[in-house]
Amino acid sequence: KHNANIHRGVHTLSAEATGMVDEAREKVAKFINARSEEVIFVRNATEGLNLVAYSWGRANIKKGDAVVVSLLEHHSNLVPWQEICEEVGAHLRVIEIDDEGRLILDGARTTQLTGKMTVTTGGLASLLDEKVKLVAVTAVSNVLGTITPVNEIVKMMKIKSPKAKLLIDGAQLVPHMPVDVTKLGADFVAFSGHKMLGPTGSGVLWGRREVLSEMKPFLYGGDMIGEVRLAGTSFAGLPNKFEAGTPDIAGIIGLGAAVDYLSNLGMENIREHEKELISYALGKMEKLEKEGLVTIYGPRIAPHGASEIDRGGVLTFNVVGVHAHDVAQVLDKYGIAVRSGQHCGAPIVERFKEMAMARASFYVYTTKEEIDFLIEKIREVPKVFQIGS
Repeated sequence: KHNANIHRGVHTLSAEATGMVDEAREKVAKFINARSEEVIFVRNATEGLNLVAYSWGRANIKKGDAVVVSLLEHHSNLVPWQEICEEVGAHLRVIEIDDEGRLILDGARTTQLTGKMTVTTGGLASLLDEKVKLVAVTAVSNVLGTITPVNEIVKMMKIKSPKAKLLIDGAQLVPHMPVDVTKLGADFVAFSGHKMLGPTGSGVLWGRREVLSEMKPFLYGGDMIGEVRLAGTSFAGLPNKFEAGTPDIAGIIGLGAAVDYLSNLGMENIREHEKELISYALGKMEKLEKEGLVTIYGPRIAPHGASEIDRGGVLTFNVVGVHAHDVAQVLDKYGIAVRSGQHCGAPIVERFKEMAMARASFYVYTTKEEIDFLIEKIREVPKVFQIGS
């Protein structure tokens, strides 16, 4: 119906399409309590994270500087920083995790040299100093469901690395709980539309206006320019200078619709629903674990001093003696879709000395009855492979 490009025409179709994209931007901004000019539309969280790496990182990270990531990172928030560090001769520092998949905040560090890049691992406190230019960390692990202590990270950064920027991978955060970027303490947050009931190919990078304003564009072309002359070019203001070319117009509008739907449900309600589901599922799975049927990964109980478990709606496990891919294939025959493999988090899986893991994910539509069915069919997996018979 509105099949025209945006920001390019004065005819009705273009004006209507432009208005709908602008409206979607306003919806997303309100959803995370941001200014609309700070909302940059991208294809997914991966593109948003890479935008920061190549637009901000290349300009600000120099030889001898340090970038801090965690062992919980999705490859999208690890590999770009490996590349930047190797390219400029910076140091990569990695926050270790404990046996339940929580970030270690205190502890000694160990350093090893790998080619052009120095890699240091340890507790966060030992990794922060004046050399750190960026901390890039997930808010919720896509592999283990661990909710990271962003508030504690911010406090420690202010003391030990006050000039460093904070990049949050919010792909598993924004769809699952209330987010106010003005209170988060971050400089950037990236998230995907398809993880919050929106279309594939839609995503957002939020950045603080004063930081984004100083950054060069990520891509060059149409709609991101101010004036173009043979002698030089000026660029558009925010957010347009980061949105070169024709965007996924339908995807952006669809993301706006998804935000409407989630807002109507209430993000507090969604978080409470997921907490109830993961507690219920862990209780059921722990019975299987006591029987020697499965191994569970990730946080089990509330951390010291907390009133609730620091885990999102992710249940990660292995059936003893069965490869995760085989588990997924058996469950698929019952109409149960679980992810299997390394979940774009190979270092995490390696940390637990596994080749692969199975992961069941819960969301607004998941019920306890479906969890019961999952548990029932997990019991069938060893029988298929005649384990323990």
